[in-house]
Amino acid sequence: MTSSDSSPQNNKGSWAKPVGKLRVEGTYQEAVNLNVEGRKLSGLTHGFGQLWQKTYKVRLSGITITPQEAIKSWKEHFSEFWPDGNDLYIPLTGIKPGEVGLINLSAPGGLKLSTGVMVIYADDVSFSFMTPEGHMFAGMITFSAFEEDNRTFAQVQALIRANDPVYEMSFRMGFGHKSEDEFWAATLKNLAQHLGVTNPQTTQANSLVDPRMQWSEWSTIWNNAGIRSGLYMPVAMVKKIFSRG
Repeated sequence: MTSSDSSPQNNKGSWAKPVGKLRVEGTYQEAVNLNVEGRKLSGLTHGFGQLWQKTYKVRLSGITITPQEAIKSWKEHFSEFWPDGNDLYIPLTGIKPGEVGLINLSAPGGLKLSTGVMVIYADDVSFSFMTPEGHMFAGMITFSAFEEDNRTFAQVQALIRANDPVYEMSFRMGFGHKSEDEFWAATLKNLAQHLGVTNPQTTQANSLVDPRMQWSEWSTIWNNAGIRSGLYMPVAMVKKIFSRG
């Protein structure tokens, strides 16, 4: 890959096989498995809100590293680069096509929002996730590294729309976009620092691909992972108390 276009390559062996419903296997005991098992993938045709392409990029300056080396390290330490309190639990087999990972995100009020992703593509210079029903976004996100003008860059590119009216409202009010942008900027900075970059600087470009909302998909709110995680929280607290006994 030699440009900032992070679309997955046409490599059949790197794509996941189609699935009807998601199955979570071989993950970690501390991960909350909620809003993923038995859910369908939520592609762009199933989301509710406006369609955005958001591209975050960091130059890996001051070090000598190939895109392949950058992606290898990114895969091996993926969630370690996320802001504190946020975790992705991937099976021990790692980031490979078809694997399903559990996501536990920090949310306001001490809530842990539980959702997940499926690895739909992975090769030596990029990998892509697609979200399940109930996730904040419907769509896909691609992580890549590439060379441009003899310099190596790492990039996150999301093609997403809010999954339901509640999530879309958070974006219209601004804090949904702000949280997403801060999350991936911090992730890229942490990755760059891990690779040896001093004072990494990220850039961002947003493009509104489709301003329309898909009103036929309003009922996706039924699977809203934030709402369901909030309802599950008291149950989780009771389980934790009794498990100590």
